[in-house]
Amino acid sequence: MKCLIIDVVHEAIAQELGKYMEVKVSEKLPPAKDELKAMIGDVDVLIMRVDPMIDKEVLDAAKNLKVIGVCSVGLNHIDTKYAEEKGIKVFNAPGLNGNAVAELTICKMLELSRHTIPAHRDVTVNQKWDKYAFVGRELRGKTLGVLGFGRIGQRVGEIARVFGMKVVAYDPYLPAEIFTKNEATSMSIAQVCEVADFVTIHMPLNDETRNLFNAKSIAEMKDDAVVLNMSRGGIVNEQDMYEALKAGRIGGYATDVMENELAAGGLTEGAGFDSPLFQCDNFIVTPHLGAQTVDASRDIGQHIIAKVKEALNLG
Repeated sequence: MKCLIIDVVHEAIAQELGKYMEVKVSEKLPPAKDELKAMIGDVDVLIMRVDPMIDKEVLDAAKNLKVIGVCSVGLNHIDTKYAEEKGIKVFNAPGLNGNAVAELTICKMLELSRHTIPAHRDVTVNQKWDKYAFVGRELRGKTLGVLGFGRIGQRVGEIARVFGMKVVAYDPYLPAEIFTKNEATSMSIAQVCEVADFVTIHMPLNDETRNLFNAKSIAEMKDDAVVLNMSRGGIVNEQDMYEALKAGRIGGYATDVMENELAAGGLTEGAGFDSPLFQCDNFIVTPHLGAQTVDASRDIGQHIIAKVKEALNLG
């Protein structure tokens, strides 16, 4: 059997699976879709994260593929229905990056609230020492709205309460006792937007959530409210967000994902990586760092190893 690893994952995956099969790591991490198609023909196990798209073309090129191990939570980049039709098992790692993503969410809330990034730039680039130019606000006493109250959303809420925040949340798939257990008030999206000082998004990207957060959502919010997206690009309409930020209709936007983030790695054919949001001062972006901790990588690696071994009856 052969295993192909196409992204940066924990070294234990290659070490453990190497006991049972030949393991190859792609020279380019991750490869573009056409590059993957050329490599995947005789592969039995594919280990990846979120790039590139695994669509019908890729799956048809994978003549021997039995298992796809996804070292992340979302599966919107894989045609899971077609994979199932071909008998290919797809495993992800739900919840194992939850604390890492939650901590990054709180980090961005603090950065926007206390203006630490522009203050740092003012000191190091402009060589100024002006604390009066960066008066911020505390999280204490503010309301956090969580859209998507699964494991990550619940962990964000748990940390937020330590800061003295009130938590409200939207998740139509959860029973009432989950909200009660996590000391959160269940609300509709419109209600969350109306009352929250911070709104953080932790939803999968699908037909229901694409462009879910748009001009209408923003119009329902407080003028100084902050939006955070730690889930998937495409849930927030970036043009609407840009226009709101430039017009001062919202306090700030922090994101770990972009609509066209694959272009930055050369994975979207002919596309450029740019956004009008880059012109906004009250905007913070990081390159999908949510699960990028040694702790989460280790936990996810062990989970994927176990799932692959179980699926193939190894050891």
